Amino acid sequence: MTTAPGDESDAGGPDTESAAPDAADRDPAAVVDDVDRPVLLFDGVCNLCNALVRFVVRFDAEGRFLFAPLQSDVGREFLRRHGRPTEDFDTMVLVEDGECYEKSTAALRTFRYLDGPWPLLYPMSYLPVGLRDRVYDLVAENRYRIFGKKEECPVPEPEIRERFANRTLE
Repeated sequence: MTTAPGDESDAGGPDTESAAPDAADRDPAAVVDDVDRPVLLFDGVCNLCNALVRFVVRFDAEGRFLFAPLQSDVGREFLRRHGRPTEDFDTMVLVEDGECYEKSTAALRTFRYLDGPWPLLYPMSYLPVGLRDRVYDLVAENRYRIFGKKEECPVPEPEIRERFANRTLE
């Protein structure tokens, strides 16, 4: 089952604090208000971005991160609250402790909390952000051509649904 990118039922799971049956009917603002963990916002139709979500889930044994497609109502609510464009899906965004990080900074801040060797990449954050983001932008500009794109946001696999901030998928 898949849904259209702008459909409010797209690729999401519950906020793990309250996975009540009525979670699907919750206002996106209320969902965002209840989130107290870092949230990765990603391009829900991008194959590379969806692979990144599965990668983070695999190496985040503590379950620290939640996820939301940028195209979802919850993703757009996070963007709106942080003064970011709500129709631009060209970057990964990390919302952590009330702050919003994009591009290479979001990726490196995420890596520092993962299991395995990934925190060793965090010192790259001391490189000039302009240099780091040029590399990030090069990958972002070519991600659909290299990795492909889905026509719709896929529904996440059952084993990671609970890691999605926006709603229960039934």
